[in-house]
Amino acid sequence: PKLNSKLFKAFKCEIIKICRCKLTYVAAGLEGVSGRAALRELSVSNSESFWAAVARHRLCWSTPFHTVQDCDLSRGKIKWFEGGKLNVSVNCLDRHVHTCPERVALIWERDERGSEMKYTYGELLEMTCRLGNLLRRHGVKRGDCVTIYMPTCPLAVASMLACARIGAAHNVVFAGFSADALAERIRDAQSSTVITVNQGVRGGKVTELKKTVDTAMQSCPTVKQVFVAMRTDNPVTMTARDIAMEEEMLKEDVVCEPAVMNSEDVLFLLYTSGSTGKPKGLVHTQAGYLLYAALTHRYVFSYHDGDVFGCVADIGWITGHSYVVYGPLANGATTVLFESTPIYPDPGRYWDMVERLKINQFYGAPTAIRLLLKYGDQWVNKYDRSTLKTLGSVGEPINTEAWEWYHRVVGDGRCPVVDTWWQTETGGICIAPRPSDPDAEIVPGMAMRPFFGINPVLMDTEGEVLTSNNTSGALCMAQPWPGMARTIHNNHQRFIDTYFQPYPGYFFTGDGAYRSEEGYYQITGRLDDVINVSGHRIGTAEIEDVVNQCPAVAESAVVGYTHSIKGQGVYAFVVLKKGIDVQEADLSRQLNGMVSEKIAKYASPDFIQFAKRLPKTRSGKIMRRVLRKVVESDLEGLGDLSTLDDPAAVQEIIQGHEKLLSKNRS
Repeated sequence: PKLNSKLFKAFKCEIIKICRCKLTYVAAGLEGVSGRAALRELSVSNSESFWAAVARHRLCWSTPFHTVQDCDLSRGKIKWFEGGKLNVSVNCLDRHVHTCPERVALIWERDERGSEMKYTYGELLEMTCRLGNLLRRHGVKRGDCVTIYMPTCPLAVASMLACARIGAAHNVVFAGFSADALAERIRDAQSSTVITVNQGVRGGKVTELKKTVDTAMQSCPTVKQVFVAMRTDNPVTMTARDIAMEEEMLKEDVVCEPAVMNSEDVLFLLYTSGSTGKPKGLVHTQAGYLLYAALTHRYVFSYHDGDVFGCVADIGWITGHSYVVYGPLANGATTVLFESTPIYPDPGRYWDMVERLKINQFYGAPTAIRLLLKYGDQWVNKYDRSTLKTLGSVGEPINTEAWEWYHRVVGDGRCPVVDTWWQTETGGICIAPRPSDPDAEIVPGMAMRPFFGINPVLMDTEGEVLTSNNTSGALCMAQPWPGMARTIHNNHQRFIDTYFQPYPGYFFTGDGAYRSEEGYYQITGRLDDVINVSGHRIGTAEIEDVVNQCPAVAESAVVGYTHSIKGQGVYAFVVLKKGIDVQEADLSRQLNGMVSEKIAKYASPDFIQFAKRLPKTRSGKIMRRVLRKVVESDLEGLGDLSTLDDPAAVQEIIQGHEKLLSKNRS
């Protein structure tokens, strides 16, 4: 009692930190289990005991659960921790505030370099409570769905947590989507409340987000109110339904009573592209999702208390949900909110940020790594990256050259690179090189090892399980795990048809995979990204990996197209590194020779189109769907291009394609 209160808080934080470091692997309740291999075996063979022990230890419950799981994959029925009651925002905020209120929760790396802002757990809780009270005062209640259309910023995180606090679901829509795409998602989610900002700022450019919302509102009659935060000082037109958010938040109390939620109540919807073109509103629920995000965050990245975790994903995607917001905050971490782009104001942006913020784990997309590789090592070596301990990649398979550059240059050859495989549907990382024994090998370009509780299988075209190694097949999961999506909003039949009907009794990921002689997994790409050339099946990612090994190539994208003789042909788009001066015909011959040598002659591209850039979403994913439409000359089917970083790239691709066809005809 005589201790100075600040000193006592700091002392208490240190004691807790030391105790947590002493924990072996995952959770109390698993005494006698030591080592990754034994724990992994237990997590699959005795899944209920494993997840029960982990859930009791890692989450804060107001009422304990009575049933660990009630799942039937043949019917798409997934329920975890029934009977349990908790609040996600309490697990992400209050319990850390009680021990270490001054610990930094968020570091907002604003678009303007060097203007980062820090928010403690105490400050984030206050922001969340004020916003939760404001939403309640304006009629938002438990079970409602609030659409959030905001860039990556502290108020966006507080908006997500405020929804969780009062029992409303949130539907975060990526702030690069068009008014039509936003309106479609608002209508499907049946939202009556939208939260946005006046303007977004990214890469030095201002985007008119409030205007986009205003346009969307014209076809969203269910929306009754729009809360508008101010990212810039520029005023915007406010209508009768618009509410100045920060101004109204100041009138609210700093204490907001958390709703007591059932484990299987909806936490959020997140829309992902469907093969039919209509977005799927995937549903994630409270306890299982939070537990899985927290557990994967801690053990895949070897996160320790006091580390600064830098995931550069946008909050509009599942990576932002799981590894910018929920996973890190559930673990009491300091998490970075990255608002900018990898090359603004120059290609050293990431590494300058690593130096300034002293980032320990860095998690980004292969496409950004390939982009930065193109600019050379000097932009990396200019900055001190000695704080880095783990590097991660997410979003698509990382090619060998990019992996090796990431490891050798960015990580100085001392940081493990975890190439993670997972999906919006899985809720969190399912296959990654870590956790593993400290000296266990990591193979470049392979996701490798299933996470605890994950039981992958490969299926052949007849629906039979492939039991041998050194084989390829459709990647499925043989048993459920807590983080998986529960349904598609308003369309459970589509959920069953998409994920459970193709291989009854299994969860079908839609991806193909190769299992090596050692039992490691390598993702070969979406099964709709598999090309069938004269009866030979080849993953586009496999061809891209070979093409990208050429020293002149920065990145590539391969798609299939209809071929009158072979069924499908191979069409490659290739972007060269800056400063490369080479005859395209000579390089085409070289690339074909490499593919022929590394894979097989049948895999060699029929066409190689050189391009200045590839069409990408603002989150950095190559839009292969668009490339396929161009190659098939189906320009009418290009669809909504508003999510592209620069739609002009598509026009360049179209012109290059026409030029290549014309050249071949002559």
